[in-house]
Amino acid sequence: MLNAATSAQNVIDSHGGWWSLAGLKTLVSEEPVNWLAPPAAPSQPDALRTDIPRVQDLHPTVQTPLPVALNPSPALPPRAPLAMPDDWADFQNWLATDPAVPGTRWNNRRILPHGAQGAKLMLLSLCPEIDDDQTGALHSGKAGVLLDAMLRSIGLTRQECYIASLALTRPPGGRIDEYELAALVPLLWHHVRLAQPDRLLLFGSDLTRLMSATDVAAARGNLLIINQDGVKVEAVATQHPLLLLDRPARKAAAWDSLKRLAQG
Repeated sequence: MLNAATSAQNVIDSHGGWWSLAGLKTLVSEEPVNWLAPPAAPSQPDALRTDIPRVQDLHPTVQTPLPVALNPSPALPPRAPLAMPDDWADFQNWLATDPAVPGTRWNNRRILPHGAQGAKLMLLSLCPEIDDDQTGALHSGKAGVLLDAMLRSIGLTRQECYIASLALTRPPGGRIDEYELAALVPLLWHHVRLAQPDRLLLFGSDLTRLMSATDVAAARGNLLIINQDGVKVEAVATQHPLLLLDRPARKAAAWDSLKRLAQG
């Protein structure tokens, strides 16, 4: 009897579960239901219903912002023509004192050229080095010792040379930006034209490219012919003595260029 009762209950539960799955919530209702009647049409089409979330709401579209035109950086003001003295003594005094001299804004102490007009050789570098700032003279410290040895190898001393740098103060990192370099170009040619050296020794690729449109590596052992802005002079180019100390393997290339100077 127990098994028969259990079996009957299982049948009842099974039917009840089926009707529950079919959507019937209660077995007995106070109101009659016509199970054979067709289902009533929805009062509002799903497409027009507002209570159903839209696909756009479930997956909102990311709106790509329209590109905004950046305000261009203001153009750098044009530089007024640089007024430079044509007299040698006046020019040297102008370099030492005039606030309009380009390449002097990075330090209150200017490292001035040394030597005489019409020297056998003009040594020209881009800017002073750190040791030069401390001593007040170009090519100081160990780099200066190497330079003296380089000059002796071609039969010269510092006293026979005119030693100068394009900028009279050292910029941060030793690099001069294009705007400042553009201001220094007229000064460069004016300086060399007044110095009237027999020949030029250029230190560093930046300065070599500026004066001869080539770099130190390509200029190795070659005599460069400088002919621009009224300047006509022969030149050779090599790395700065300070760099040669740090990279001794480059001394061979420097020696090739120095030999070209010694050949006359």
